[in-house]
Amino acid sequence: MAAATSPTTLTTTPRYEGANICTWIGFKHVNYLVEEAVLDHLRKNGAPAGLLYERHGLCVDLVDVDTKMFTAFHVDDVVVATVRRLPDAGGQLRLSVLLTTRADPDTKVARATVGVVLRADPRGLPAEPAPAALLPHVVGELGEPATVPLTGDPVAQLTRDRNAFAWSWRVPYPYCHFTERVQLSGYLRLMEEAVDLFLADRGVSIKTLLDEDDLIPVVPRSHVRIVGEAKMEERVHTAFTVTEVFKDLTYTAAMDCYVTRGGALVPVATGTITHGYAIIDSRRDWSVVPFPERLAAALGGAR
Repeated sequence: MAAATSPTTLTTTPRYEGANICTWIGFKHVNYLVEEAVLDHLRKNGAPAGLLYERHGLCVDLVDVDTKMFTAFHVDDVVVATVRRLPDAGGQLRLSVLLTTRADPDTKVARATVGVVLRADPRGLPAEPAPAALLPHVVGELGEPATVPLTGDPVAQLTRDRNAFAWSWRVPYPYCHFTERVQLSGYLRLMEEAVDLFLADRGVSIKTLLDEDDLIPVVPRSHVRIVGEAKMEERVHTAFTVTEVFKDLTYTAAMDCYVTRGGALVPVATGTITHGYAIIDSRRDWSVVPFPERLAAALGGAR
């Protein structure tokens, strides 16, 4: 079983679910393509996720996915994903993923850097020893133990004196994998939901700006890191905080997720996402525009 050293290429298509506005594919589903390419890369290098779990009790976890999007995929595009090995870092198997289209292979649509670890299954069933080539990436737990003192209501604490929105939610089993904990795709869903809830709270919801200004949000970059483990049916406290507004053209926000254990907040995931806004020119094309005044005010803290 190799250590995923040989470059691989996957030809695939975006999922139909990802075409939420016209035929453009949203950032979450671009990241799903990245995940699909990584799993295919492991499979072709002799380390398929199913076999690693069933035979060796090793859970493939994507714990760091930093994705830059240069243009948009459309729903009928045939995507070509090229995956290459990068130098390992911090015990993670590091990979570079380049996404193009079969119709225009010279145009980069997105590029991602991904960190993968193999989490030893905590359920205690018999397993064969891990392959030697993969041992450097085996971990007993995701992230490193850390806590933040809990001073009261978690939502109030996470938003106090910040340009932020926060809420608490129960982890549903479809967000989890390996019978236990939230996986990367769950946090991508959560990041998308955080944006939606934040904008609605500020009075500039996605639909409001669509109906009144023909504007849509566009994402040039997203980054999600898993820094701990949120378990199925556990209660998670999520904060979405605006950290930068650049020339009324883009804004960047941080997403931070915690669970409460032992009277403290325990970080489980963190990330950032950058948005711009575009006006819909046609059913296929859009143009980036500056923020309208009410959006700029909302991003600055106005409600």
